[in-house]
Amino acid sequence: MGAWALLLPLLVATARAQVCAVSNNIFEVQENTIQSGPLVHIDVPAGQQVTLGSSSTPFAFRIQGTELFLNVTPDYEENTLLEAHLECKSGNTVVTQLRVIVFVLDVNDNPPKFPFELRVEDVPEDSKVNTTVIPETELEAQDPDKDDVLFYTLQEVTPGAGSFFSLLGTNLPALRLDRPLDFYKWQSMSLLLLVRDTQEENAQPSHTATATLVLDVRPADLRPPWFLPCAYSDLYVCINAEYQGAVPTGHRLPAPLVLRPGPIYAVDGDRGVNQRVLYSIVTGQDDGTFAIDADSGNLTMTRSVPSPKTFTLLVKGEQSDGARYSVTWVTIEARSATGSVPQFLQSRYYGTVVRNSAVGVEVRDAASPSLPLRVWAQDPDFPDLNSAITYRITNNTDFRMDGEIVRTAARLTQEGVSYAEVEAMNTVTAGTARSVLEIQVLEPQEPAPTASPSGGSTPTPEPGTSQPLAPDPSRTPQPSGPAESQAEDRRFSAVDMAALGGVLGALLLLALIALVILGHRQFGGRLKCCSGKALDHQALAFDNQAFSDPHEANWAPALRASPGPTRAGPPEPPEPAPREASGSAAAGPAPGAPEAARDGGSPAAVRSILTKERRPDEGGYKAVWFGEDIGAEADVVVLNAPAPNAARAPDSGSEHSGDGDDEDGEPGGGSTYV
Repeated sequence: MGAWALLLPLLVATARAQVCAVSNNIFEVQENTIQSGPLVHIDVPAGQQVTLGSSSTPFAFRIQGTELFLNVTPDYEENTLLEAHLECKSGNTVVTQLRVIVFVLDVNDNPPKFPFELRVEDVPEDSKVNTTVIPETELEAQDPDKDDVLFYTLQEVTPGAGSFFSLLGTNLPALRLDRPLDFYKWQSMSLLLLVRDTQEENAQPSHTATATLVLDVRPADLRPPWFLPCAYSDLYVCINAEYQGAVPTGHRLPAPLVLRPGPIYAVDGDRGVNQRVLYSIVTGQDDGTFAIDADSGNLTMTRSVPSPKTFTLLVKGEQSDGARYSVTWVTIEARSATGSVPQFLQSRYYGTVVRNSAVGVEVRDAASPSLPLRVWAQDPDFPDLNSAITYRITNNTDFRMDGEIVRTAARLTQEGVSYAEVEAMNTVTAGTARSVLEIQVLEPQEPAPTASPSGGSTPTPEPGTSQPLAPDPSRTPQPSGPAESQAEDRRFSAVDMAALGGVLGALLLLALIALVILGHRQFGGRLKCCSGKALDHQALAFDNQAFSDPHEANWAPALRASPGPTRAGPPEPPEPAPREASGSAAAGPAPGAPEAARDGGSPAAVRSILTKERRPDEGGYKAVWFGEDIGAEADVVVLNAPAPNAARAPDSGSEHSGDGDDEDGEPGGGSTYV
């Protein structure tokens, strides 16, 4: 026995050496993990080969030599377990079979997903508070990750929508109503449903998904019909209107009655439901004097009322589906029409018509020339009798009434204003009323060319173009009374104003031309003087008319020389003449001027400069002429005229004024005589 105990380990080791073996056959690998090295080493006895059995997970493993490798990246969502079957063979005989199992561990690598992106849900307006609007099973998201717990939140898109709806819990995405709905204030609301696969928002990894919820409030039938106009109303309640009317005794009115404050009319108080309303008379008449149309609510008479009486009718307005109704009172007073007279809306009506218009032409309203003149009267006691009022003109055969419209009854040949009396008579009550027509007969409009600013007529426009015509002022009505101010606003058109502007422009142009002519006459000599050009061969003479007063004809010269060609030194330069004196020169010879200055054809004609000034220390005026030559007998002072170059330096020219004289004592061509 002791010998067998010693041989047993040896026999076991020998048996193991004859079969395949692995050190570990169970492994755990996280999904999405790439195994670059061998998964396990396989001990293969000599003379045997190891292969993958057909029951192995397809394409998941490979054997290289005696190493087992993971051939794919594990994905928990595809396979949670991978299995390799190893077969060791000696020839074709399978000696050993081994199983290696790989468990794939799940990680959070997938986001949750809602079964929809947009969900539109109708919510009845009368839904009770705390009602589940959308159950959890229709809103919950799905996450492929096995161990993920989803967390839901609700965010409002429509401001204020979050106060109406909430979720039952963070992990329970059922939508609940928290407050009553109001169709008139909230007809549609949008919410954003968000889901996250981690509790902490900043956890890593973390995935989210969103979906939009649109909740349309469906109006509920909460209110009965409302009779309009409501005596008081808001969005939720209406105090129904009550109607009043009057009918004449002894007459059956064929048309629907005219009631105050308006016809019988009701609408569904729930505008979103808007059920059709049907009308009926509940109580108030036993003899069937009145009938009401079920669809329109028009109240009519079926017979006349012989004597004064008051009817109080209870009228019901009921929804066509019969769900709700309301009632109101209609009071009809039957009274005698004797003494009831119509009333005109205006005491005087104003109209216009073109002279020589044909018979039957409509008279136009002076206040609105595009509309016919229409007169209208009404019976204040029985509005239903307004249709029984007829009209006629009583005192003018040039016009007639066509219903409420005024027309011509004869050809009007004279321009002017015509007056007529129109009478309105109620054929039922025989009451009458009168008003006055004031109709202005105008000249027909004749197109006239519009004057242009240049004085001519406007050219004929090219074909295909349009040109406004100046309106004839005679066509403009001249109303008085209530319509006067309104007609006055239409007296001048845009074309009239354009023509007026053209005339004013022409007058302005003529005024400018006159100013230029007067200025030329008054300041022409000065302008020529200042031009800087020498007029050597022109005969010019200048006269200052301001100093031609005969009382001042005996003026004394400033300087006096003896007869003969006596030279004189340069006189003291005269003071500058005032601006007013230099600008008042006229085109004429000055009294007492030298003869040479007056002779326009003489070579000694003066230059185009005339200077006058009054010296305070001398008794008289002094005139200066610039000329080429002058007789010795003249009472003058000889000054040298500066050369062209010296004209630019007057100071130096005055020092050498005598250098330019001839040897015989005669003045040179450049001398100036005063």
